[in-house]
Amino acid sequence: MSVASQVAELGELVKIADPRRRATAVRQLAQLFQQGAGSFQPQHVAVFDSVLSAMAPAAETEIRADVATRFAPLTNAPPTLVGQLVRDADIRVSGPLLRQSPLIEEPTLVEIARAMGQPHLLAISERDAITIPVTDVLVRRGDRDVARRVAANEGARLSSQGYQRLIKRAEGDGVLAVAIGQRPDLSDPLLQQLVEGSVDLVRRRIFAGANPARKASIARAIIAVTGEAPAVQPQRDFGPAQRDIIELHRSGGLNKDALLSFARERKYEETVAVLSAISGLSLTAIDSIVTGTRRDSILVLGKSLGLDWPTMRALLALRAPEARVQAATDLEMARANFERLAPITAQRVVKFWKDRPTE
Repeated sequence: MSVASQVAELGELVKIADPRRRATAVRQLAQLFQQGAGSFQPQHVAVFDSVLSAMAPAAETEIRADVATRFAPLTNAPPTLVGQLVRDADIRVSGPLLRQSPLIEEPTLVEIARAMGQPHLLAISERDAITIPVTDVLVRRGDRDVARRVAANEGARLSSQGYQRLIKRAEGDGVLAVAIGQRPDLSDPLLQQLVEGSVDLVRRRIFAGANPARKASIARAIIAVTGEAPAVQPQRDFGPAQRDIIELHRSGGLNKDALLSFARERKYEETVAVLSAISGLSLTAIDSIVTGTRRDSILVLGKSLGLDWPTMRALLALRAPEARVQAATDLEMARANFERLAPITAQRVVKFWKDRPTE
């Protein structure tokens, strides 16, 4: 039986089926499409689209969310159906498409960003690439989490007005200020404006988290505002820790339990040395990942290594001063992002890091 015949048969079935059987049919259709998407011709997609767009919107939330998750990464997903699901008020349904679907065009994203609530805006802010008309709305309407995510997203393009709004908000948000300060497209005049509105601690964090090429511009901005050059942090000595980790490996104790123990005891050099040993990344790369301003990098590393959340929480705590308690909202957002990460995606990113070492 051809694909079109199978779809048509299921479509006829749901006209007379009860809701439970209709839900089963929708799930079967979604699975069938997902499995064959790579070989389907436009006429096949059109058949699926016709049937599913008539059935899925009336299905239960769980079913709609399952369909959206299956279709989110597909470049040839049924377009009418995707247009329906991406506008769903329930973020469990629209979220996967807002974050990932390549079929969602700029006007649709602007429309949703203008009309929907913060969960939808946050999902949009996590897209790999975001155009200026979209970020303008996100920055104007988004809450703290949305603003931080936009600023930390290197694939998000920002207008001058968007930057002005973010910099103004960053006067009371050090995390946002640091994220803005690391952006490679931030002009020197805007950088100086950011530095002027930041307290000394935030200025030092902006400088400390920058890559070598960016440090010079940040130092000039800090000197222009304060008259003093930022202090350069002393180089860490990982030699003793490396030797300890080698001995630990020889004794069979180099494992994830050891990593958790070192992180909880805030033994930074030992923690970095273990991560380097089990990931294959250099000490310099791991040091940059753990202390860098982009928290997502350490989440990606942890997911690629199969670490659990207690270990990730301990690693995140290493990024903050010992006396500082991590905000519950920040931890919850980090946990949600960590759980959402696909291991295979994280492993691909880490492979890219290995092929192109962090400076």
